[in-house]
Amino acid sequence: MVIHMDVITLLLVYFLSVNFIGLFLMGLDKFRAKKHLWRIPESTLFIIAIIGGSIGSIIGMHLFRHKTRHWYFVYGLPAILALQIALFLAILNSPVQIQIM
Repeated sequence: MVIHMDVITLLLVYFLSVNFIGLFLMGLDKFRAKKHLWRIPESTLFIIAIIGGSIGSIIGMHLFRHKTRHWYFVYGLPAILALQIALFLAILNSPVQIQIM
């Protein structure tokens, strides 16, 4: 069986997935911190945000009250989101047109 997905659908599935992962990892790390268990590295949390999960990571940070005392998360995650929005708008307004068959 062949499943045909257009580019917009594929990007939307990716975007939703990576943001859910960012949200989930913030909650999991908070849970593990309370139980004094092995923690998720901060670099992993930032990588998820950088690859598109910044919205989920920000929501998770506030929802679980996790990493809110670390200035590099409080200012870093919104900065990543701002850069991603700027990049998206630059691509959207680019004069280059891609023709998809």
